[in-house]
Formats: sequence, structure tokens, C-alpha cells
Amino acid sequence: MTTFSVTARIMSFRYASRGIRLVVASQHNAWIHLAATLLVGAAGLWAHLSGLEWCVIVLTIAAVWTAEALNTAIEYVTDLASPEFHVLAGKAKDAAAGAVLIAALGAVLVGCIIFLPRIFHLLRVPQ
Repeated sequence: MTTFSVTARIMSFRYASRGIRLVVASQHNAWIHLAATLLVGAAGLWAHLSGLEWCVIVLTIAAVWTAEALNTAIEYVTDLASPEFHVLAGKAKDAAAGAVLIAALGAVLVGCIIFLPRIFHLLRVPQ
């Protein structure tokens, strides 16, 4: 068992921050996630979301970002393990990308559930 080290904890946060920057800098879909995150955050402020709604939004955003980061990690490890094309490597990458799509579609549904009633109310559209 290793002893607790404040320096080691600080370094772990630095490595994690570097990983987040890597995902944003290297993955075009992460740019879409970033734009969506900012848009949803602004919409949430505008809509005066409740505490519970904010919790759902934050957890949903975290799920999408987590899926994207794990997808990126899987892509890098797969490329390292199988630099040449291999059917199983392709399947691993496709499954990881599918996980991001599932999270993103779930996020869209959460956004619709939370924001569409407010938008319909503004437009006076019967629901």
C-alpha cells in the first residue's frame, strides 16, 4: 500500500486535465459536445431550471463527455495494439463510438423533456 501524497494527487489532476484537453483538441465530435454543453448551459440559465433539472442536465452532460473520453481512449489503445487494420479492432472502435451515440441520443431526449415544454409555452403551442 502506498502512502497518501498531496503532490501525487495534484499530478493526477494535471494528467486528467491533460486528457480532457486532448479529447477536445483531437476529436471533432468533442467540439460538437462542447458547443452543445455551452448551449444547454445558457438555455438552462435562461429557463431558470430547478435544482433537480440542473442535476439531470449535469449528469447527462457528464455521461456524454465520459463516453467521448472513453471512446477516445479505446481508439488510442486499439491503434496501439493493432496499427494495421483488424476486424476486431474495427468492431471495438465501432462499439465505443456506438456508446457515444447512445449517450448523445439520451442527452437529446433529456433536453427535449426539459426544454420543449418551456419552448412550447413561449410559443403558445398546445401540447
